[in-house]
Amino acid sequence: MRHLITTDDLGREEIEALFADAESFLQKPPPKLLQNRLIITLFFENSTRTRSSFEIAAKKLGADVVHLDVAKSSTKKGETLYDTAANLNAMGPDAIIVRHAQSGTPEQISHHVDCAIFNAGDGAHAHPSQALLDLFTIRRHFGGDIEGKKIAIVGDIKNSRVANSNMRLLPRFGLKIRLVAPPHFMPKTDFPSTHRLEDVLDEVDIIMSLRTQTERHAYPIYASLKDYASDYCITGERMGDREILLLHPGPVHRNIDIDDEMLADPRCKVLEQVQNGVVVRMAALKKLILANG
Repeated sequence: MRHLITTDDLGREEIEALFADAESFLQKPPPKLLQNRLIITLFFENSTRTRSSFEIAAKKLGADVVHLDVAKSSTKKGETLYDTAANLNAMGPDAIIVRHAQSGTPEQISHHVDCAIFNAGDGAHAHPSQALLDLFTIRRHFGGDIEGKKIAIVGDIKNSRVANSNMRLLPRFGLKIRLVAPPHFMPKTDFPSTHRLEDVLDEVDIIMSLRTQTERHAYPIYASLKDYASDYCITGERMGDREILLLHPGPVHRNIDIDDEMLADPRCKVLEQVQNGVVVRMAALKKLILANG
């Protein structure tokens, strides 16, 4: 594996090895495996959470991190994205972490550089490190016994790169996916699907709630997100005493995606996902950078 553009770039054995590293990083402070390595973060789309997670992961491994301020970069002065990539490449980084609103951009940049490219989210296409940390969290919760577990992905699936990446990754490890969304948020799919959250609550082991991607909607779909929440918010009342693992990629719209009660419930693993995200990204950085020399 030279780049991490989608989860398909990793074979199952590579993912197992990556998770073994991530587990070891959770148990004890890691050695400075990336000392004197240079990592550039190139975020054309804002994401405090993902950028911080990658930067903390890199620094925990001893790497030097440089963030390119896109608002002041040469792309704002007429330079093409690919010229920017070529110029960054000439500076000799060991990896570039890219986030862009346009699907396919990290993959295209990978053809113009010699270092590893990490896709930190491109349009509604893919967010591979998020899917990997979601799977890691699920495996840890169930003690590795996840074959046949059922997961409902709930919300704005059509516009979610997190959903897309999980829909490709999770079935490879035996998870059964059910999609739950209003008609205008439901993609064309071969996965079992429903428009009613109540249809799945007694069937699933895991719920992955998604943020409504209002910034990717061509026009307002709901007069108010409270209208959406009345049908799809994961509430304490809806969950009852069911032993369902609750995930969310963040940031959470409180009382729209998940209510206050469930965010404080031990079944909700949102903060655990954040913790796991750092070690999974550490493992991925280690793998790609050391493998590429």
